[in-house]
Amino acid sequence: MWQDVRLLNATANTLFGLLVLAIIGSGMWWVMHRPMFALREVRLEGPEGTALKHVSPSTVRATALPRIKGNFFTADLEQVRVAFESVPWVRRAAVRREWPNKLVVAIDEHRPLGTWGDDGRLISQDGDLFTANLDEAEEDGRLPEFFGPRGSEREVVGRFRDFIDWLAPVQLKPESVQLSGRYAWTVKLSNGMTVELGREQTRETLKNRVERLVRVYPQLVARLPGQIEYVDMRYPNGLALKADGLKLAPETKKK
Repeated sequence: MWQDVRLLNATANTLFGLLVLAIIGSGMWWVMHRPMFALREVRLEGPEGTALKHVSPSTVRATALPRIKGNFFTADLEQVRVAFESVPWVRRAAVRREWPNKLVVAIDEHRPLGTWGDDGRLISQDGDLFTANLDEAEEDGRLPEFFGPRGSEREVVGRFRDFIDWLAPVQLKPESVQLSGRYAWTVKLSNGMTVELGREQTRETLKNRVERLVRVYPQLVARLPGQIEYVDMRYPNGLALKADGLKLAPETKKK
């Protein structure tokens, strides 16, 4: 071996290369851990640079910042993203580095649509369930109420928007939408009236029943002196109602 000059040169070159790499690596480690690269700022941004409405610096300091480890080079951006997405009101977060000691976190907030169930959760306009302070969510007014089986959130939100469109001709709005365990629909309206719509037998069942109510509603208001409390639209050719002690129901069987 010691007489093989070519092998000796190759071995020496390899050892020298490893030494250079070790020196470079040590130098990089030394530079990366200089105090100037310690994280000095975490900047929060809303969508397209807009201001955040619900995510506050105090909540971020208490919830997310303690979970951020490392400096500008060593901080795990995936872990930082997960930490920020655990903050109330945060729907999605994206993290990037900004030279030399800053992280920029772009936050997409939940947009509350209503409350869901009886456990204090909120549902967003995208149909996502989340937990946040109800008083903050209702600072612009009382939110609609939604109920439904697990996994039906987006279906209920979609029907809520349908009800808004279908009821617009009589200036009524849904304030509560409930989908029962039997998949029957019940809607409480802005005038205090509860409407029983039943199950969807076809894709047009609910629309047809609401449109039938819309057609007859002005006549009901004109003829009945009292407040209409309850209307049952599950009958194929009529309806049942309750209004200040008055009860009317067709003889046909409801479905």
